[in-house]
Amino acid sequence: MSSSLSTALRGTPDRTRLTPLLRLLILTQLAFNVGFFAVLPFLSEHLGTAVGMVGWMVGFVLGLRTFSQQGLFVVGGALADRYGIRPVVLAGCALRIAGFAWLGYAEATWAVIGAVLLIGFAAALFSPAVESEVARQAVVHEEEGGGSRTRVLALFTVAGQAGAFVGPLLGALLLAVDFRSVCLAGAGIFVLVLAGHAWLLPQHIPGRQRVHVKGGIRVLVRNRRFLALCCAYGAYLLAYNQLYLALPAEVERATGSQSALAWLFALSSLLVVTAQLPVTRWVGHRLALRRSMMAGLLLIAAGFAVVALARPAGWTGTAGLLPAAGFVVLLTLGQMLVAPVARAWVPDLAEEGRLGLYTGALSSVSGLIVLVGSSLTGTLLDSGLPAAVPWLVLAAVPAAAIALLPRRP
Repeated sequence: MSSSLSTALRGTPDRTRLTPLLRLLILTQLAFNVGFFAVLPFLSEHLGTAVGMVGWMVGFVLGLRTFSQQGLFVVGGALADRYGIRPVVLAGCALRIAGFAWLGYAEATWAVIGAVLLIGFAAALFSPAVESEVARQAVVHEEEGGGSRTRVLALFTVAGQAGAFVGPLLGALLLAVDFRSVCLAGAGIFVLVLAGHAWLLPQHIPGRQRVHVKGGIRVLVRNRRFLALCCAYGAYLLAYNQLYLALPAEVERATGSQSALAWLFALSSLLVVTAQLPVTRWVGHRLALRRSMMAGLLLIAAGFAVVALARPAGWTGTAGLLPAAGFVVLLTLGQMLVAPVARAWVPDLAEEGRLGLYTGALSSVSGLIVLVGSSLTGTLLDSGLPAAVPWLVLAAVPAAAIALLPRRP
């Protein structure tokens, strides 16, 4: 764990310490991502080589995992509102353990699909439950003079990114044995998370009301300000998804291989882990939520524009990687502003008692936007248009999303 993360969790003399529940939930995000990213980066290679799936089937299976996770976040959030976060988180951990263990032994296509769906649905249970409670506790923390809610959610982002950085390193070490060992290690991490939460997570959290699931969706779809935030956040996620679509194509063009991608991904992760909290602290003294998101979306648009301006020159080799590196840096800086702020904004827009539903809907709606948008982006990148045009179009997406941001009352 980074020193900035551990220091922030302990608290500083000039700030109220985080509550034990907030520390537990933030460390939960770290553990979730260590376990998940120990397995995910190596899944497609396993499916293609060990299981023998053809390319389209590998893509289909990976898409199913994303759908069973992001698409069902709204379900997990609604269940957390109805039954509280403890049973939902524990059930999600149990399903993730079963899914990873099943995946480690799965050899037939149907078994792989079943395991992947279980893994995705597990996250659809525990992630919105944890995220919504962190957001709620962050608001309480702010109201009690403990510091900005955005700072708490930035810390949550750092914990997740630290886990995403450590997880693949652990998986790569275990892959020297076999993929089954990687899956069982991921399951083992979630066994520890399950045991820790069964012991430490309160049966009842003060101030959290339980509401019936019925009627929540009907009110949500009439909440125009919240849906506007979802669309703007979806535009950000679509732009961020280009790390996995447009960036690899650009790196391949510039260097003839994708070996430099690992370094660019590491650069992004290290930026978040080391700079997220200072950036949030600096911005928090100067910008409100809406202006912070505006600045983040503009930075992301600037990242695409950097590549668009450089593409006509046709640089290759090390020089050709410089625009890609600039894109990664600007995109990551934009992410630091947009992601915590969007989560911090949801409690202001959510119906009383339904923060879980709204937190889940933020991911589900934006995930649907990414699903549709990624197909269009793939078509755009293969369209044969002048080299700069696709990147300029992609730059216009986050820039246009600024107009969608709701105004705070």
